[in-house]
Amino acid sequence: MANAFVLNAETRERAGKGAARATRRTGRVPAVIYGDKKESVMVSIDPVELNKLASTGSFFSHLVEIKVGKDSHRVIARDIQMHPVTDRPLHIDFMRVTKGSTIAVNIPIHYINEENSPGLKYGGVLNIVRHDVELNVSPEAIPEYIDVDLTGLEVGASIHISSVALPDGATPTITDRDFTVATIAAPTVSKAVEEEEVEIEGEEGEATEEGGEE
Repeated sequence: MANAFVLNAETRERAGKGAARATRRTGRVPAVIYGDKKESVMVSIDPVELNKLASTGSFFSHLVEIKVGKDSHRVIARDIQMHPVTDRPLHIDFMRVTKGSTIAVNIPIHYINEENSPGLKYGGVLNIVRHDVELNVSPEAIPEYIDVDLTGLEVGASIHISSVALPDGATPTITDRDFTVATIAAPTVSKAVEEEEVEIEGEEGEATEEGGEE
């Protein structure tokens, strides 16, 4: 598990759309911290700090420690609203997490050792069905990513979640089926046709050269 991200925040007194707009006019991003059967806390965040973390690609699968004055909140980001034109963050929701609890988090999948897959080595195509998988995990043990090893896989192979090594204590949120995360597909027809055309063009070129010499 990676260390928690850290965000500094300031308390904002009022809730509502008008208050949120007023916060944005000051150059900050309105946010709310909720959950754990406690009162919600309205805060604002520096957009530079927020964008830095949001651009990591793992913001929604990473613990965040929000510091508000002398208080500290352990949370996970649940939703972020973006401006439809400028992609500027408009509002963000954080959910409190506590030790011993379990939360559902989307974890990225990394496909490794492609060079050791006979199917891919001889022209097969990696068909990625899922780029991430939702797991039930402890907030203290959220993995940054999951590795799927492609070593030894031939064309036609299917990789199911049951064959993926998950962290201790982590379980898929989908429990009614052994779903597929990726397959090794046969070479596409277009690629085969393209290679055939290249070979034909090469043969025609050789024939022309031979005719010219005569």
